[in-house]
Parts: sequence; C-alpha cells; structure tokens
Amino acid sequence: MQTRRPATLGVSITFFVIASIFVALRFVSRIFVVRKVGLHDYLMLVAWPKVIDFGFSFSLFYATQHGFGLHSSDIPDENKEAVNKANYAFTVLYNPALMAVKTSILVFYLTLTRNQKVFRWANYVTLAVVNAAGLALTMVNVFQCRPVSAAFYSSIPPGAKCTDIVTLYLSSSPVNIITDLAILFLPMPILTQMRLPYKQKVILVITFSFGFFVAVVDVIRIAFLQQAALSRSLALKSIHLQNNTTADFSWYASLSFMWSVVEVNVSVICACVPSLKPLVARLMPKLIRDTNDPYTSPRNNYATGESPVAVPPAAVTPNSLHGSPAVSPSDSNGSKPSQKRSVSTSARRQSSNAPMGILDFLGEPGNAPTDTEANTHTSTSYPPDITFFDFVNMKNPESMLKLNNRESIAPIALTTLLFFLWGFAYGLLDILNAQFQTIVQLDTWHSLGLHGAYFGGYVVGPLLVGRPVLKTWGFKSTFITGLCIYACGTLIFWPSAVLASTAAFTISNFIVGFGLAVLETAANPFIALCGPLENSEIRLNISQGVQAVGSVVSPLLAKKVLFKDVQDAASLVDVQWTYLGIALFDVLLAVAFYYLPIPEASDEDLEELANRRREDNMTKVLGIPVVWLTLGLGIWSQFFYVAGQEVLSTSLERFVQAANPNTSLGAFEFLTIGHSIFAIGRFIAAFAQWFLKPRWILMVSYIGMIVFSVLCMKTTGTAAIIMAMFVYLFESGAFSIIFAISLRGTAQHTKTAAVFLTMGISGGTFFPFAEYAAYLSHGQSFSFCVLVALFAAGAIFPVYLNFVPAVKKQVDPVPNEYLRRHHRRRSKAPGSGVQREKQNHSVGGVLSRPRSLVSDPDLLPDLPMPGETHQSRSSRSSLRARSVRVSKGSSKSNSNDSSNVGSQSSGEGVKRVRIAGDS
Repeated sequence: MQTRRPATLGVSITFFVIASIFVALRFVSRIFVVRKVGLHDYLMLVAWPKVIDFGFSFSLFYATQHGFGLHSSDIPDENKEAVNKANYAFTVLYNPALMAVKTSILVFYLTLTRNQKVFRWANYVTLAVVNAAGLALTMVNVFQCRPVSAAFYSSIPPGAKCTDIVTLYLSSSPVNIITDLAILFLPMPILTQMRLPYKQKVILVITFSFGFFVAVVDVIRIAFLQQAALSRSLALKSIHLQNNTTADFSWYASLSFMWSVVEVNVSVICACVPSLKPLVARLMPKLIRDTNDPYTSPRNNYATGESPVAVPPAAVTPNSLHGSPAVSPSDSNGSKPSQKRSVSTSARRQSSNAPMGILDFLGEPGNAPTDTEANTHTSTSYPPDITFFDFVNMKNPESMLKLNNRESIAPIALTTLLFFLWGFAYGLLDILNAQFQTIVQLDTWHSLGLHGAYFGGYVVGPLLVGRPVLKTWGFKSTFITGLCIYACGTLIFWPSAVLASTAAFTISNFIVGFGLAVLETAANPFIALCGPLENSEIRLNISQGVQAVGSVVSPLLAKKVLFKDVQDAASLVDVQWTYLGIALFDVLLAVAFYYLPIPEASDEDLEELANRRREDNMTKVLGIPVVWLTLGLGIWSQFFYVAGQEVLSTSLERFVQAANPNTSLGAFEFLTIGHSIFAIGRFIAAFAQWFLKPRWILMVSYIGMIVFSVLCMKTTGTAAIIMAMFVYLFESGAFSIIFAISLRGTAQHTKTAAVFLTMGISGGTFFPFAEYAAYLSHGQSFSFCVLVALFAAGAIFPVYLNFVPAVKKQVDPVPNEYLRRHHRRRSKAPGSGVQREKQNHSVGGVLSRPRSLVSDPDLLPDLPMPGETHQSRSSRSSLRARSVRVSKGSSKSNSNDSSNVGSQSSGEGVKRVRIAGDS
C-alpha cells in the first residue's frame, strides 16, 4: 500500500516544534532582556500558539493520523469524514496564519524608523495588501462549497458545488510571492545606508535575509501544488475538479499541504530571528562584538550600538525625536563622557514610545537589564558619504541635462535594458494570448479584448501613477515602480492559467500594460533628455530598436521552446515558471536601479535649458505658443500612429491568409519577418539622422506608411505581403521622432508632456476593433482603409513641422544644446560683447551642423555663475544701478580734469552690464 503519511507527518511536526522553540526564545528575549513586549510580539503570539498556527498544523496531524496521504481507496470509510473536516480546517486557517505572521513582521518594520516616509508608506501599502488578500482568500476557502457542509462529506451531495482546493491554492500563490518579496526587500534601503563593523554587518545581512527562505519554500510548495494539479488533470482530463474523492485528493494534495505547514512555520522562524539578537548578545557577547574592527573603538558610536547623532557646538543638543535636551561633549562643567552618556540615556528613558533604530536594535543590550527598545534613538545623521555597505557610492550623479555624449553612454545603456524588457514582454504576451485563445477557444472579438486590455493600461497608468511618481521622486523611482507593477502582473498570469479564466487573463494583461506604461513614462523622456538634445532622436531610436529586438526574440523563444507542447490548460500552467522567472528578474532589476547612480533632471534645469530658446518656443502660431501646439499635435500623431501599428499587427495573420493562402511560410513567420524589419528600420532611422533633419525623416516615414498601406489594398499574393513588410519598415522610426520632437522646449512641464505622450500609446486599444468590423463587412483588402485613415490622420504632424516656418525653427535641434557646467567668463576685447543675432544652426543632420561652437569657446553663450541662474529683472536693474554707483564713485576720486572721461567710462560700464544681463 502506497503512503505519504510518514513524510507528511514527520516534516510537519519537525518544523512546528522548531517554530515553537523560536517563539519561546523570542519572548524570553523580549521579557527578560529587552523588558518590553511590543505590538508585533502580541501579533506573533496570536499567529502561533493561541489559535492559528497550532490549529493549522494540528489539523494536518489529525488528518494524517486518519489516513490523509493514502490513496482515497485505501482510507477506511469511517475516517473519510474526519479527514475532510480536518482538511477543511487546514485550508481555512492557512491564509490567517500567514496573514498574522506577515502582519507581525510589517508592524515590527514600522517600529524601526519614523523619519523615512517612503519606507513607512510602502509598509502600510504592503500591510493593506497582506490583510485584504488574506481576508478575501480566507472567505473563499470558508465558502469553498455551497452549502458549506458539503465540504465535510465523503461524496458531494446532489445539488452541491465545491471548488477544487489545489486550484484555489495555486490561484493564491502570486499574492504570497509578491508579499514575500516585499517583506524581503522593504528594509534593504535603510539597512544598506549604514556603516557597521564587519561582524555586525554580516549579522545584519543574515538576520534580514531569512525572508528569502520563505520565498524559496513558497516556490517549492507551488511546485508540489502544480504537480498535484497536473497529475490529477491527466487522470480526469480537466483541471477543474468538483469531486475530491474521485480525484484522489488525499494522495495528490498531501505533500502540498506538508509544504504549506513548512511555509507557515518557516515564516514564524524568520519573523523571530531579529528579536533573538539581544538574547544572543547577553549570552555570547563576543559573537557580536568585533574588538579588532576599527569601528569598535570606545569613542565610536557604531561600536557601542548607539545611533550616530550630529552634535552642534552648543552646550545643549535637543533630542530630534522627543525634544529633550542632551548634554553636549563640549559641556563647560567638565563632566566625563560616560556621565554625559548616562544623562543622555536617562533623558531618552523618559519616553517609552521612541522608535527603534536598526543599528540600536542590533546593539548590545547593556550592562543593566534596561528597556533597550525604549532607550534607543533614531537619527538620519549618517556620515557624509552614504555608501552601500562601504563599497557602492550612493551619492546622486550630476543632472542628465549637463552630460555630454560620452558621459551619457552608461546611464543610457542601463535604461536601454528596460526597453528590451518591455519589448520581450510584449512579444511573449502576444504568443501567450494566442495560446490561451486556442485552449479556451476564444473568438476574435475576445482575442482583441485581451489585446485592448494590455493597451488599456496606457490609458490610466501614466496619469494615475506615472506622473505623481515622476514629478515627486524622479526617474529612478518611476523605473522601480513600473518594474514592481510589471512583476505583479506577470505573477498574476499564474492563477489566470490555472483557472483558465478569460476575465482573469484580461486583468493580467491590463496590469502588465499598466506597469509597462508607468515604466515607459520615465524611460522615453530619460533617453531623450540624457545628453545633448541635438541627439535625442538618435538615442531614442537606438533604444527603441533594442526594444524591437526584444519583441522579435521573445515570440521565437515562446513559440519554439516555451509553448511548443502546450495543448491544454494543464500544460499552460507549466509555462508559468517562465513568468515567475520574469517577475523575479524585474524585482532584482528594481533593486539594482535603487543602488545605481541614475541621473535626474529637475524642473528648474529643464526650464533653464528651454529658456535659452525662449523666443523660438514662445512664437505664436494661430494665437498659441508654438511649443504647445507642437506638443498637442505630437500627442495626436502618436495616438494614431500607434493605432495604425497595432491594426497592422493584429490583422497580419488574416491578411497573409487572404493574400496568399498557399504560401510556404505561415503567418507567424511573416510576423517575425515584419518585426525584424521593424527593428532594423529603427537603427536605420537613427543612422539617417546624422545626415537628415528628424522632421524630414518623419515626413518620409508617413508618406511611406500611407503609400504602402494603399498598395496592400490594391495588390494580391506575395506582392501584397511584401507591401505589408514595407509598411513595417516605414513605421519603424516614427515613434521616437514624434516623442523627442514633441518634448523639445516644454521646460518645467517636460515630465507632464511625457506623461501625455505615453498616454498616446493607448491608441492601440480601440482601432483593431474597427478594422475587424470592416473586415467582416467588406473583406480583408477593404479593412486596410482603416490603416490608411489612421496614418493619414497622424501625418498632419509632419506636414505641420515642415511647412510652418516658426515650427521649423522651434523643433530643429542646435549643436551642443545642453546645460554646460559653470565656467569662468573669458575676458573679451572691447567691442566683442556686442550681442549677436541668434541663428538656427541646424541645416541638416547632426554631421551637417556647424561644429564651430565646440572649437571656439568664445562663441558659447555666457553662463551665469552659481546663484545667478534665475535672476529677476529687478535684480538685474539693481546690478546695473550698483555698477553706475561704483563707476561714479571711482570718477569722484579722480582729478577734476578727468571727470568727463570718468563719466564716459561709467556709461560704457553700464552698457557692458546691460549686454551681459540680456544675453
């Protein structure tokens, strides 16, 4: 007789006992060493012995004793109802157990610091997700059968309906992984900004990295759940199971339940580890204190476990948290340092609610059994050079608007990785949607709905999340936010596949599109602004070309490797490991971006750069400043361009079959060829901009799109397919040129302009439906009239750019258009300060522009010294008046015979000041 009972029972009891020991040691440390029990301790008490974990684990022990782990046919009939009741209790208590443990950890995080707003808000959000998801999943498990009593019977009564438990567990897996990763990485920004002795550094990393084991156990548990689902589906030819008995639930779910017990108890162990440090320090102080480390000198705050506090030279220093005075080291009474420290400590002792710094938490509990947590002081006065554990420089780099071409290579290369990532995601989603449609037999309308859901994320993502994050915290934070949302979306594909639900799959597409929209809100303007603006279109086309390469590689990988043997929903679940890998890569990339020196661009710098061409930007066309008219028409063009691009992609398979049904290549091969041409075209467009103006290339692109779209309607066979490939070629460079040109000159509103330009990508949401409706009514050739109309609407923008003189002067880049570092003004010969008439040096591509501005520094505009950047007209007037007074004063000191000469020189001085100020 086959049995899994010994393994299930033995492993479960072992981990439960270990978790119980850790909880006991935690309270010994908190009660007898720290002498304070916090809210997070009480939550852990609720999670472990009182109700949840004990009942959760005991229910599995009880079920195993009555036959759980045997094949259903081997369980005695009199035990089946007891097994079912125990399994019901197990499934109901699983989510509350995890919820209580994670809530305890997050509440503990909130006690670590009160001066990190972002950290605290992230904690609150994670806490809300943990409890909301836990409560919702608990309710689903409570009402897994209708009526509820049907879950207790050995066979489901007539008229009752039950949801498969394995399916529910797989569906809830993404929430657990997301919250596990959040709990793992939330404290890292605070931890890595500390300078510690070597041993404390190792202890700190190990202590807060125990959460990694919870994520690993969760993945192992998911693997067993998936194995159970696949095994049962092979037996019943369906992943949706209604009868636990006939599905041999006891056999297939036993190891999955065992790993659920392991997951909960490992979470308890990891949550208790940080609280054991004061006990370890009391019992084995040498294990923590490193006497050989230079940080551990008696006068070093880091060695004694005290937070570093900046002490001003005054006699009394106010406590930054409580307002209580602390005696300064320069106290005139001559007290010893130890006496001063005791005074400061006693002052801090007056408050029992002081937040606990992580460094203080890892510090020694002291010689007396005092309240270590209450007697700590949190400060953000770190040493001046903040580093990541002393080897990664965390200082912010210079503004991206001040970088030259060479300096901008590194940040652009790093951001281009994000372009490849969302190109890879887009191509993978396209194939996954096709596979899902085949498995669940969706019609074309529902298929377009999945496609529209992805682009629907671009309708709300940039404005709802992208703009607030970009305006408040900058490009780096927007990258991190977009990556995290994208990771959540990829994980949600797991329950979508398990449930084989169209609604869930649609939501997954929307969340992925939402995350990528937030990511693109920052990525495109970052590339356009990072370096001299004359090369914005070139940089953006190269990065977008890398994105197109990703959209070529991922469908090939998916079609030939990942989805090669996917024929049903069960095998579709197996593919979800790919999405787990993508999600983990996204999270790690987000962590890397946090520590990497990503340059930023402030609104003040953007305004200063735009004001150098203020006259060109503010020239009015039809009563509107040309810069805003350009932006509006750019958004218009972007909307219709992307709409046309997606119409072609979604209809290409039908177009190929209608044009040449006997072709040796399939629709997928032609789509791959089209995307490859599209990728190559972007690199060609970037190269062409070295010789041609961007607006010329955009005009040629739109003409080519319209002409070849019309030829697609008028030709048949292989010729028609070739015409469609030419449409891909002319489409390629348009997006980047539209985006970069539309941003130029928007000054302090540049980030908001980027948000609306990114929202223009949402054009891909709607018009594929219109093309399909035209196809149903008049055939495939006629349906391309929608494509022609879309490209014609977008072509209004290049016509406007090339035929309105004021617009040409505003959008054409000039050489070396970036904020140069402040330099000392060169002395000029008399008469050389005459203001020159501003000229537009862009007569062609980058190589055709005069480079004399580089060779002759005197031709560069005079840059104000720091502090003079934003002088008002009143300050300039005062400067002129001051010059007049100085000149008059100097003339009075001369002889009366030279008074006329003095006044004349004074007049020349005023004239020189006026010229310099107006420049």
